[in-house]
Amino acid sequence: MESRIAIEIKNGVADVRLVRADKMNALDMAMFEALVKATERLSKEKGLRAVVLSGEGRAFCAGLDMGRFAAMNDSGGNGIPGGEARDLTIRTHGQANFAQQAVWGWRQLPVPVIAAVHGVAFGGGFQLALGADMRYAAPDTRMSIMEIKWGLVPDMAGTPILATLMRDDILRELTYTGRVFSAQEAQSYGLVTRICDDPRAAALETALEIAGKSPDAIRAAKRMLNNLSVDPGPALLAESVEQQKLIGSPNQLEAVRANIEKRAPRFVDV
Repeated sequence: MESRIAIEIKNGVADVRLVRADKMNALDMAMFEALVKATERLSKEKGLRAVVLSGEGRAFCAGLDMGRFAAMNDSGGNGIPGGEARDLTIRTHGQANFAQQAVWGWRQLPVPVIAAVHGVAFGGGFQLALGADMRYAAPDTRMSIMEIKWGLVPDMAGTPILATLMRDDILRELTYTGRVFSAQEAQSYGLVTRICDDPRAAALETALEIAGKSPDAIRAAKRMLNNLSVDPGPALLAESVEQQKLIGSPNQLEAVRANIEKRAPRFVDV
């Protein structure tokens, strides 16, 4: 886990950093595993009061590692640990599958999580930020529900969370187009809590403030607020079912090839 994520706990606050800076913290097999292990570790951490999640280097998280898309192009692999042998519909972590747990695990932690976002948060990286209770973003941050670019749908627990945050029509536009949007737009859509020149410092400051409150009340508040949402189970399963049908299909592979070859895609009619 240490090669992908660093965790430092001080004064009840876990400072969690993605440390694959040379790859803009992209999601490869090791990063998926590290994210799941990090939430498992933190869920058992005594005295934990709050968590700050950030990325080192130029970006929060650039999304799925390009090597996984190359694997899709070569063999139809599904771009997550296990490749084409993994059945996305199998629930490995309660209502979630393995890839979803890399995001959903942060929502399940008993304490508040603040994502400090800078650079880019694209695709799976954007969904990772959604797993937090709050998102603080640098002014020049760029975000995207980018899965459509690769002929895919968001399938890392993003859809049930997004449905609670933003208007349905805007969610549909961003999902259908994959358009890159700014931190300012994200805040107007309800996706960013606060825009800060130094989002990590601001997030740590808020986390320390939360850590000074009654831990019983904070944990009770998170349980209560989590229960305001509708049952995420059907949405999480629907993500997996739809994604599994798309992966390796002719038009999905054409989307990958077109991006890799830097040309316009040539899709066939459904």
